[in-house]
Amino acid sequence: MNDAKTIREPLFHITRRGTPLVWWKNWLIRIAAFFAALLLIGIGVMLLFKINPFRLYGAMFEGAFVGSNYLVPTLKTAAKLLCLAAALAPAFKMRFWNIGAEGQMLIGGVVAAYFMHDFPTLPNGLLLLLMAVGAMAAGAIWGVIPAIFKAKYETNETLFTLMMNYVAINIVNYFVSIWKGDKVFIGVLNSNFRDAATYEKGYFRRIWQGHGGSWFANEDLWYIVIIVIVAALVYFYLKKTKQGYEIAVVGDSQNTARYAGISVGKVVIRTMLISGLICGLCGFLTVSSQTHTISTGITGGYGFTAIIVAWMSKFNTLTMAGISILIVALENGSKHVFDAFYSTTGFPESASAIIVGVFMLFIVGSEFFINYKLNFRKSEKEAK
Repeated sequence: MNDAKTIREPLFHITRRGTPLVWWKNWLIRIAAFFAALLLIGIGVMLLFKINPFRLYGAMFEGAFVGSNYLVPTLKTAAKLLCLAAALAPAFKMRFWNIGAEGQMLIGGVVAAYFMHDFPTLPNGLLLLLMAVGAMAAGAIWGVIPAIFKAKYETNETLFTLMMNYVAINIVNYFVSIWKGDKVFIGVLNSNFRDAATYEKGYFRRIWQGHGGSWFANEDLWYIVIIVIVAALVYFYLKKTKQGYEIAVVGDSQNTARYAGISVGKVVIRTMLISGLICGLCGFLTVSSQTHTISTGITGGYGFTAIIVAWMSKFNTLTMAGISILIVALENGSKHVFDAFYSTTGFPESASAIIVGVFMLFIVGSEFFINYKLNFRKSEKEAK
């Protein structure tokens, strides 16, 4: 058998890391992935459209952060993404894969819009209270339904919550079709300034009516502040409370939780109530402070993007804030690139989406190198 070919070890093989990397190495890998994406995109855009990479990224930064016309939309949208990600954090930490943030936000939003549309003659403070309570209750119910089936019958929560999204979408479409009547679009609710009794009823800014240009009389400011407070409360709940500890134990091992006397079913139901409630709150805030109307587009698809944010942040809501701003800044910045360079270079709008996709691919892909390592084949000298 001397003439048999020697079987050589592969050039490299992949193994799971035995011990987790220290936190700074984790972030070093993520930062390296981000700069690798910067380099790849910069080279690609320069070769295809003759755009200097420095001008490209300058335009992206401008479109995301420079001036209130760009900065405020970035922070508002990032706040929405943060709110949905914070809502998912308790469920995901419990290993309950809630894919229904879109539906839970939509059902909260349509209930808020219902009160806004059908009860505009109520005092604005009372109307806003009904909108908020109704939206949060609706979101909580939408979240707890799959939780009950999971706790009682071990149904698949991923499919259940995903299907609930489509039910919510059709409920919103049903009410929109009724409220718009003969109009092509539903338009902004309670927007007829000639009807003083109902004008802008249900709008968050009506709270401070009469204060003119006071610094606090700003819907965008309070939208962001309230969501930041919610994210901080979720962080405290998960890190510092007994219920947060129970969520962590259930997520690690349900058998261990039962052995410790924790009712797994109750924890699942309670946690999904909270998760759905926060999504419903996001729906209320969006309808009363941003859109002042209802449609299936109020989520902006961020119920699904929030899954990535929650996963990347390891369910830490403080880290979610930075990741949310980064993702929205990439989206808004890449759209501004289209506005800035289309007329001179033919830079297409679809390329903006590709830029965001490449960044997300590299950032999410960096998690692979955090959890796994490449082991290269040793040279013959090293083997000896």
